[in-house]
Amino acid sequence: MRILLVEDDRTLRETLCKQLRIECFAVDTAESGAEGSYMARTNHYDLIILDNMLPEKRGSDVCAELRKTGHTVPILILSMVSDVRYKISLLRAGADDYLTKPFSFEELLARIHSLLRRPYKIESETMQIGELSLNSLQHTTLLHDRPVYLTRKEFMMLELLMRNAGTVLSRGTIMEHVWDTSSDPFSNTIESHIMSIRKKLEDNQERRYIKTIPGRGYKIEPE
Repeated sequence: MRILLVEDDRTLRETLCKQLRIECFAVDTAESGAEGSYMARTNHYDLIILDNMLPEKRGSDVCAELRKTGHTVPILILSMVSDVRYKISLLRAGADDYLTKPFSFEELLARIHSLLRRPYKIESETMQIGELSLNSLQHTTLLHDRPVYLTRKEFMMLELLMRNAGTVLSRGTIMEHVWDTSSDPFSNTIESHIMSIRKKLEDNQERRYIKTIPGRGYKIEPE
């Protein structure tokens, strides 16, 4: 899952970015409303975390701008103001949720997972395909009830494929959701990660979970 974090407080931005990456999110950052608006309109994100008091352009203006141009990405706005009328104005601008500063990272993470469930209509954090299961909150992967160790990127790729079971995901789609803007789109990093995941899932197993669709990408077949 790929997140855009727009926050002008450098300390908070760097802290949240580090914590979110530990939780297996790809994170891009912006320091101003104008920069955040541009990145949101030129890249694909699964979620945007947007501070309201930003230089150049307020978070509420960025939010309203994205909604007017048809962007439906979930937006979580951060602000130090707790007034109810203020919250309502932000929600009317197009925000999906609101979190008052200061906040705990645990609450932020819970709200992120809540927002990410909506577009995918997931009833459980655990996804199951055959003997393979993945829990997106606990970051665990089981095959035949035995734990499988995956690196962060491997876990993110497998989660993306399982969320979209039955759908062919192109190399570009995988890059958009799992890597940030600093990644080299022409490297063979996707292929090498797929090979590693396959080795961990398919050693001594009859089933080949991840299928290559020549010229199109990769997919996992649903049950």
